[in-house]
Amino acid sequence: MLLVDDQPIVHEAIRRMLEGEPNLVLHYCSDATSCLRLARELKPTVILQDLVMPDVDGFTLLKFYRADPATRSVPVIVLSSKEDPRDKSQAFAEGASDYLVKLPDKIELVARVHAHSRLYLLQRQRDDAINRLELLKLELEQRNIELARLSTVDGLTGVANRRCFDTTLEREWRRAIRDKSELTLILTDIDFFKRYNDAYGHPAGDECLRQVARCLAESVRRPSDLAARYGGEEFALLLPGTGPAGATTLAEAVRDRVAALGLEHKGSDAAPHVTLSLGIASYSPKQGEQQEELVARADRALYSAKRRGRNRYDVAQ
Repeated sequence: MLLVDDQPIVHEAIRRMLEGEPNLVLHYCSDATSCLRLARELKPTVILQDLVMPDVDGFTLLKFYRADPATRSVPVIVLSSKEDPRDKSQAFAEGASDYLVKLPDKIELVARVHAHSRLYLLQRQRDDAINRLELLKLELEQRNIELARLSTVDGLTGVANRRCFDTTLEREWRRAIRDKSELTLILTDIDFFKRYNDAYGHPAGDECLRQVARCLAESVRRPSDLAARYGGEEFALLLPGTGPAGATTLAEAVRDRVAALGLEHKGSDAAPHVTLSLGIASYSPKQGEQQEELVARADRALYSAKRRGRNRYDVAQ
């Protein structure tokens, strides 16, 4: 408890009233100009505030308490020699929690101090619990966001997974119908990947998949473009608003980027290093058509690229 009163005799009287009271520690401040600083340091559970003081009156101090985050919710019991109802009304209007005419009866003073302190501590515990709940809620939201992200990411390569690809394709297909725009799909396969795994082992094969996926992800720059693992050693690039010309330029850049990795592949019939075959399909869908048509076209183009020697791209006609 913090007593703010410019009269030492009042302090002594209050001290005697509270002497021997368990769980009550009295602090005294006779200087109104330093009581706010002291309240911040002590963090009292109740403030007993004189109404009439030199330099700063009690009403102004009430405003200061309520304006400071450190003392905003601390109960303030006004201690005054005045019983004027207008003073009481103003004190409560300025944020007082209670009003006592000094010197009050010991039993009444102790009861009120305990009551206000208990209420303040309960409110503080409630606020702490609410804050903890808010932090837990925020943490849960962040974890849910991370789980949602992980549910759309391929665990091995770090690019979008097949589920994310299917969802995005469906959404972009509807958008292309609505906007009457083109949608391009590039399906790509690592050439002779089974031989690569057999020759260099599955850990090396996994690293090969990761490096190829990185090349694909770094090749698409627009936020709407998507690089995804389609299955096994097959990947997909979904390019909204892109036609055949832009798609072939990107496909060639991807093929060159993967070749530049220089990953040795002695079992390949296409080149002495890891290469890609790519199938490109661009389509402007119409109402009633299904996205499977785009996938089928890209798949046929990929098969054509493989049949014609691999390490190349073909465009669906």
